[in-house]
Amino acid sequence: MEEKRSDQLPVLLVDDETPVLLLYGGMLRSAGIEPVVTLDDSRLVLPFLRENRALAVLTDIHMPFLNGRDLLAQVKREFPEVPVLVVTGIDDIETAVECMLLGASDYLVKPVERSRLISSLQRTLEIARLQDQVSSLTHQLLADGLGKPGAFAHVVTGSRKMLALFKYVEVVAASPYPALITGETGTGKELIARAIHLAGDPARPFVAVNVAGLDDNMFSDTLFGHKKGAFTGAESSRDGLISQAQDGTLFLDEIGDLSPTSQVKLLRLIQEKEYYPLGADQARKTNARVICSSNLDLKQRVEQGAFRNDLLFRLNTHVISVPPLRERKEDIPLLLGHFLQEAARALRKRTPTPPPELVSLLSAYDFPGNIRELQTLVADAVSRHRTGVLSMESFRGAIELHGRPRPEGTQPASRSADGFLAGLPTLKQAEAFLVSRALDQANGNQGIAAQLLGITRQALNKRLVREKRKQD
Repeated sequence: MEEKRSDQLPVLLVDDETPVLLLYGGMLRSAGIEPVVTLDDSRLVLPFLRENRALAVLTDIHMPFLNGRDLLAQVKREFPEVPVLVVTGIDDIETAVECMLLGASDYLVKPVERSRLISSLQRTLEIARLQDQVSSLTHQLLADGLGKPGAFAHVVTGSRKMLALFKYVEVVAASPYPALITGETGTGKELIARAIHLAGDPARPFVAVNVAGLDDNMFSDTLFGHKKGAFTGAESSRDGLISQAQDGTLFLDEIGDLSPTSQVKLLRLIQEKEYYPLGADQARKTNARVICSSNLDLKQRVEQGAFRNDLLFRLNTHVISVPPLRERKEDIPLLLGHFLQEAARALRKRTPTPPPELVSLLSAYDFPGNIRELQTLVADAVSRHRTGVLSMESFRGAIELHGRPRPEGTQPASRSADGFLAGLPTLKQAEAFLVSRALDQANGNQGIAAQLLGITRQALNKRLVREKRKQD
């Protein structure tokens, strides 16, 4: 039997009165809660649950054959993960307490207003999903490996940080809620979005859209499509990319600069699961899961008044932060080998052999452009390569062009009240610090350290010998 996603599981309504089933079923469907399955015989509930999973059960108490109290007890005993809400005409505190002690998630007295019924069910489902995710996350973190390693085959890494991230991705992959992927430019946020999709249901569509720089009309037309005559030149109707993502995943890359109007439309899409094509006066429904990414600090954008706080709140359900390359430098040798093969295939060349010191040189650089910058550097070097060992000149030139960022842990010199720099080290102290720092960043390779200092290897060696004699 095919495993259903959690957002496709039914809510089960149980009552012996058909008009009640029709009324409450209509309330749920009008709120976008579907599918809804109704049963007028409580004896059918357990067989149904054994054959099908359910998001929740809503049951009456006074019913023939099997009353609601006994049904509640049996469901919680056999299916403890399924929340049960009691909806009954019995307005009695003792009965309500008894049902809550048996495991009911809520106790509602008929007649129940639509808003009360919907809010109670949504709150119950939210708690159940959070409990399930905490349980799954605990299991994943305690497990030695990944449950679905194939979902991450396209991500080149050996980093422990990335493995921990993969485990969290597996947990949130089955969730119908939106996910937000944060990280600097070039860290591979779209690769993580694809991994979420592949770890969930790879057979369904994955649609990626870069929304950076789109004005509101372009955003709406690209995502939602338009009706014929919606604007000049709209000679026929066109479905947007959201329709292509139906039943699957819609990935919106770089949402930090969306206009306020587009943010409202995105909020409606996430919150209500509906949208309006340009020129349409009737909303369309979608069940596509939305994943967004941004290289900007969205909390800071909210404080600046440039991003909606309610939209950020919705996106913050699952947040995945991709570490920059400088925090996972153990991946540099793997990425270097991967990009060398990739560039050689694209240029129809043999894969060149990198010099041993190249990894040390790259590890001493902070890569502000992250993995994408490394990929570009390798592609440029391979395009220049002719024979023999790969030259390091193009790498050195690019690194010097971008400058070397200030070493971690150091601060710019402060100024005293009269404007002169205060607390300056002596020249000998500064020289000793720079030599030590360069050797650390070069992993002890004197040739690379000398290049970082802008001196010859012989000059560096003389300084090291002189320092050693002093210590002796």
